[in-house]
Amino acid sequence: MNQVKIAIVIKDQLAAWQKLNVTAFLASSVAIAHPDTHGAELITASGNNYMPFMKYPVLVYKADTGAQLQRAFNRAKERGLHIGIYTQGLFATKTETDNLSEIARHTDADLDLVGIVVYGESKKVDKALDGLQLHD
Repeated sequence: MNQVKIAIVIKDQLAAWQKLNVTAFLASSVAIAHPDTHGAELITASGNNYMPFMKYPVLVYKADTGAQLQRAFNRAKERGLHIGIYTQGLFATKTETDNLSEIARHTDADLDLVGIVVYGESKKVDKALDGLQLHD
């Protein structure tokens, strides 16, 4: 793969704790689905090992509206990028089974997206997220 990028888009209207929660879940989806993104364990001079980071930076963008988020989602799909999703309904679930059931109830067109992660060729990611600004 050419130069790659990991980008997360979060709906700006979420509460701060929700934004952080969604960001963590979406970043983990890339790490789980793409083991090649894993870096090496961190080892201190004391000889203690700590979990690795992903090899690539994770850029976090904001979507001011649901329409902006949906546009980024559609453009990422059109470009064949790897996509992870987080919907409003997932805030009410407690288990993986609940998560799977919640997502399965919806078509792509009627997902109430609050966040997505996009992973792939850097230029394609940039085009999919065109017009969005980095989260502040």
